[in-house]
Amino acid sequence: MCPQCRAFISAGDRVCPYCNTEVAPRPVYRRASEGGWGGLAPHARFLTILLVLINTGLYLATVVASMRAGGGAMDVDGQVLVNFGAKYAPEIAQGQWWRLITAGFLHGGILHILMNMWVLFDLGAQVEDSFGGARFLLIYLISNITGFTTSLFLLPGLSIGASAAIFGLIGAMIALGVRERGTRGSAIRNFYMRWAIYGLALSLIPGTDWAAHLGGIAGGFLVGLIAGTPGFSPALERFWQIAAAAAVAVTGLAFFDMAVNLFQTAR
Repeated sequence: MCPQCRAFISAGDRVCPYCNTEVAPRPVYRRASEGGWGGLAPHARFLTILLVLINTGLYLATVVASMRAGGGAMDVDGQVLVNFGAKYAPEIAQGQWWRLITAGFLHGGILHILMNMWVLFDLGAQVEDSFGGARFLLIYLISNITGFTTSLFLLPGLSIGASAAIFGLIGAMIALGVRERGTRGSAIRNFYMRWAIYGLALSLIPGTDWAAHLGGIAGGFLVGLIAGTPGFSPALERFWQIAAAAAVAVTGLAFFDMAVNLFQTAR
C-alpha cells in the first residue's frame, strides 16, 4: 500500500503509479534482495513459484496416469486421484493421515488447476512479501491441513485442491489487517474481507468443498495473527524458520507415504 495515497500497488513497485511517491523497500527485500535460484526468480515470489510448480507437476502426473487408465486429458479419473492422495474418509480411517496434506496439491481438471494457480501466483506473492518466506510456508501448509481436517468431519467425500491453503492466505492477510493499527490496517482488513466473502459465496456452488475453504481461512487467520510480520529479533525469526522447516518435513513425509501408496497400488 502506498504510504501517501493509500492505493494498493504491486510488490515490485518502487514508485507509486498513482501519486508518484517513492516507496521504500520492505525489510523482507532489504534482508535478501538478490532473489531466488541465483537471481532467476524474484525473491518475493520464489516460494510462491515453487508451490505453483509443485501443484502443476502433480497435476500433469495425474493426467498421464488418468490417460493410461483410459480417462481423458481434461478431467482426471477419480480413482487416480485417490491413488495419488486425495482426501477420502475411508482411507484416512485406515490410518492414511497423509491424505490431509497431499489432497491440497492435487487438482481434478484443467480449469481447476488454472484457476487455483492464477490466484496462488497473485495472492501468494502478497503474503510472501508481507510475512516473509518462513511464515508464508507455515501459513500455507497449516491452512492446507486445517482445511482438509475440517472437510473430513463436515464433508467426508472425495476432495482435492489448493483452495484450502489459498483461503488460508486470505485469512492471514485479514489477520495482518487486524494486527496493523490505523488507516492502513483498516484498508488491508476490508480489502481481504471482501476477498473472503466473495470466495466463501462461490464455495456454495454444488461440488465445491466449502468446509475445506472455511477450515483453511480459519487456520491461516490464526497463524497470521500469532506469527505477525518479520521483525528484527534474530531469536524469534529463528523460531519461525524452525517451525516452517518442521511443517515442510511433515509435508515431505506425507509425499513419501503417497509415493509408497502409488507403488503398492501399481503392483
